[in-house]
Amino acid sequence: MEHQVTLIDYAERGTALYIQAEVFDAGQGERFREEVRFLGDLLYGDLVHPDKSPLTESCRLYVISYLKTHFNR
Repeated sequence: MEHQVTLIDYAERGTALYIQAEVFDAGQGERFREEVRFLGDLLYGDLVHPDKSPLTESCRLYVISYLKTHFNR
């Protein structure tokens, strides 16, 4: 199985974009559901933070790439 990102909901407020996402981490075989946010072009949230993320590194990088591509940021 591969890493997966499912967008649950998102809302734009000014230059901020709040995203509810569910992520399947294939390395762990687990799902995680959390909010991340773009402030301008920068992505924030524990899910994508290098030190706080519960995801494997390959999944964390996949999520960042997916969100930047999907939201064109």
